[in-house]
Amino acid sequence: MFLRATGSPGRSRLSAAVTAAAACALILSGCGAGGGQEQSGGSGKNYVDGTGAVTEVKPADRKPAPELSGETVDGKRLDVADYRGDVVVLNVWGSWCPPCRAEMPHLVKVAGDTEDRGVRFVGINTRDLDRVPAQRFEEEYEVPYPSLYDPSGKLLLRFPKGSLNPQAIPSTLVLDREGRIAARALKPLGEEELRSMIEPLIKEK
Repeated sequence: MFLRATGSPGRSRLSAAVTAAAACALILSGCGAGGGQEQSGGSGKNYVDGTGAVTEVKPADRKPAPELSGETVDGKRLDVADYRGDVVVLNVWGSWCPPCRAEMPHLVKVAGDTEDRGVRFVGINTRDLDRVPAQRFEEEYEVPYPSLYDPSGKLLLRFPKGSLNPQAIPSTLVLDREGRIAARALKPLGEEELRSMIEPLIKEK
């Protein structure tokens, strides 16, 4: 959907914001919704579908993740590209989302257990229009890794069509050591299921 902005600069900025919000609404279902969906993107022929809403991609068919950088919930700068060479787990979450709360202890546990094995976790906090609830969320669950602050969903819109893009909240994507999207879950994850997504990538050379 495209909206042509006309008139004053202020109206142009407002139209751009409305366009971004509408586009974000199209790709992101509500909190917990979409957990039962299985979408591969494109023709679907390149993907190896797991059970439920977890999808894995063959190495030869993986697509690079988009550029993901900006300020974190704590106001620091972060560029996911700096983690190239490590396995990266990207978790999309919001402080207002009950399924996000349910899965966070599992993410925290696995993040601590796999850090020495070359795995880096990065959150993408979305739809929190104020940083304070997101900061309190991280404090409550003692989240040891950073989260990019993406209240309007602009970072999520960078994922290319035909790739395994995040389409629900929570969503979890795993990038291989070359920065390519290797797996996606469109639902809250338990510890064992999360480990099963990460382990094959740790072992890849």
